[in-house]
Amino acid sequence: MKPTLQLKQSQQLTLTPQLQQAIRLLQLSTLEVNQEVARLLDENPLLEREDEDAMQPYAHGDAASTSVVDSIEVKDEISQQGDEDWVKDDWNEPSFSAASGPDDEKEVRGEVAAETPSLREHLIWQLNMSQHDVRDRKIIGLLIDALDVNGYLAQPLEEIVEMLPQELDITLDDLETALVQLQHLDQPGIAARTLSECLALQLKALPEDTPGRDLALRLVTQHLNLLGAHDFAKLKKLLRCDDDALRTVQSLITHLQPRPGAEFEQRAADYVVPDVVVEYRHGSWHVRLNQGAMPRLRVNQMYANILQQGNEKNAQQLAGQLQEARWFIKNLQQRFDTILRVSQTIVDRQFSFLEHGETAMRPLVLREIAEQLELHESTVSRVTTQKFMLTPRGIYELKYFFCSGIATESGGTCSSTAIRALIKQLVDQEDARHPLTDSRMSGILAQQGILVARRTVAKYRELLNILPVNLRKSL
Repeated sequence: MKPTLQLKQSQQLTLTPQLQQAIRLLQLSTLEVNQEVARLLDENPLLEREDEDAMQPYAHGDAASTSVVDSIEVKDEISQQGDEDWVKDDWNEPSFSAASGPDDEKEVRGEVAAETPSLREHLIWQLNMSQHDVRDRKIIGLLIDALDVNGYLAQPLEEIVEMLPQELDITLDDLETALVQLQHLDQPGIAARTLSECLALQLKALPEDTPGRDLALRLVTQHLNLLGAHDFAKLKKLLRCDDDALRTVQSLITHLQPRPGAEFEQRAADYVVPDVVVEYRHGSWHVRLNQGAMPRLRVNQMYANILQQGNEKNAQQLAGQLQEARWFIKNLQQRFDTILRVSQTIVDRQFSFLEHGETAMRPLVLREIAEQLELHESTVSRVTTQKFMLTPRGIYELKYFFCSGIATESGGTCSSTAIRALIKQLVDQEDARHPLTDSRMSGILAQQGILVARRTVAKYRELLNILPVNLRKSL
């Protein structure tokens, strides 16, 4: 075959740099957008902030307010093995409420706040104040360094001895003696090898006349697994006690700390700046942009004037930077406009949630919003990811308001979010002595016209971190 030249006409979709930037800005979070703005301000002299004081904290009830900053605690999930599973039902992790005030503003602005001493610092301070000789302090210090973040000594003493240099002349007996001395330091329960030992150490630290103390010691050292399984009948038989005595013991144990080192953790916190704020005005719900989350930019007029005069050697470079600045300002404004439109449409669909809570959440999918606003579903997906809305009920990611639906007896649909809220409501109101089974909850929902299979109830219960019926049973 001879090579030939042919003309062929075809259509091809090409994303211009401006369109690529618009798409990228749309999927960035507020924090990432501000980082992008800071980068361009450093690189492009024709771009400048319109108002340096734009990022001031939002004050509730102030129409001229500019920013809302709310902190959300990131809780560490620490899974324990074996006999530790049972504590999930009875102990709550320590948490910090998200509140606004001067202290929060200091933290947001990066000012130095007083830090809680670490577990190691707390123990070393006590060790230095003790009457132990230098050698004993060093051995106890070795064990302190071996503690994990929960205050447990997970590594066997035999392994620690083998790892130590022989010239230190530290024996297993030395470590065992040091361990006892370490366990007598504050915090009670520290340096335990197991949950059982941790609880026992805390019980031993209580006054001897504490009601239920001796019985609780027997339980945690011999029958902790039965308490985890809520096998109260067997516990009463083995401990030879009645319901009241076992109830006292259970209450005493649940007030102990299964993670004695937890309060010394330096907890990281994520700060969420809402992109939009929902307010109730004139009988309806309205969404407005959080001005504090919107970088206000403009073209630097001084450089623009130089460019217009045409006497600048680098006029071509400035012209490119001017165009880049204008594109960025336009795309940034388009980002905020799209977020506002999508947010208002979501609120129009989910206003019942704002008024009545999760049980009133209606089914909603991305396609509904996309069709109403004549946007592509992928655009709506980008807008609702890592964008947050401040409502009277709290701060929510826009994606939270989308959920699937389940058929009802009347022919309508009920959202999965509403069903989860109803299941939680049923569990909160159940008799602890006779908790509801998944089948029973399915039946109760069916009586309300919501047809949910037992397997679905079990799935939603697990998503809510609600224990199965046998582990929710109480005396």
